[in-house]
Amino acid sequence: MITKPHFAFFDEGSKKEIRRATLKAVAIPGYQVPFASREMPIARGWGTGGLQLTLSLIGKDDVLKVIDQGADESVNAVSIKKLVRHTTGVSVTEDTAEANIIQSRHRIPEKQLREDQILVLQVPNPEPLRKVEAREYLTKRMHAEDDYSGAWLLLFEQIMKYGRMSTGAEHPVYVNGRYMMTPSPIPRFDNPKMHQSKALILLGAGREKKIFAVPPYTDVKSLAFDDYPFAVESFEGKACKLCGSTDVFLDEIIDPDTGERSYQCNDTSFCMEHLNAKEKEEVENSYV
Repeated sequence: MITKPHFAFFDEGSKKEIRRATLKAVAIPGYQVPFASREMPIARGWGTGGLQLTLSLIGKDDVLKVIDQGADESVNAVSIKKLVRHTTGVSVTEDTAEANIIQSRHRIPEKQLREDQILVLQVPNPEPLRKVEAREYLTKRMHAEDDYSGAWLLLFEQIMKYGRMSTGAEHPVYVNGRYMMTPSPIPRFDNPKMHQSKALILLGAGREKKIFAVPPYTDVKSLAFDDYPFAVESFEGKACKLCGSTDVFLDEIIDPDTGERSYQCNDTSFCMEHLNAKEKEEVENSYV
């Protein structure tokens, strides 16, 4: 006998518990709220935190977009979309503008988000002080006392060793001038997008059982020293080989046969939109 699953997989009690934790996270920007992370049909560490947030919030009229490292067609993104569609029947899209719930792993979309959109980020390691202190009860005390000297020391050691802050992803940020937060392992390029974002940003770590949030129009500042300011990845002099974009995060592609290097937009939806608009303009100009 095959039984019909609950809408959005979870029973209503589970969804209410997750939403209560989410509301607390929104009320205290950057604070890690513990929650009872549920068992999922995917392994923890593969996006269960973000998926639980999405399933607790989604409604029948919502439109969902899921991306993994900028791509809509990756295995992780496709599998999550299939599960949500199977248990809700909601519409899915690859267009950032059409979606009102966007679940992402490793990237914030290039297109600026709106007030009526929610960005859900999958987080593997939510604790910015874990490299400093392995014990959970001590990291909670450090957050309570606003003691983030260990995180500053890690950045200082990078400068002493490499001459610059070498954080590739998860560069820590101050949220609302109070709590230090590690964003989903997004590149430094995406950190500024969190500052005064129009959209609500929710971050879920299923394995670590934590939810935290950046409410709309909240100050988010990346950690940096006065003499060593925060800087994003530089793609100066490089452009996407498909659409020609220069002000986006680019992937480096190396031809295995020739060794030639080229660059392509990491956000595939953004790239296709610009490519289609470029081709449409060329066709219209040819008719003119």
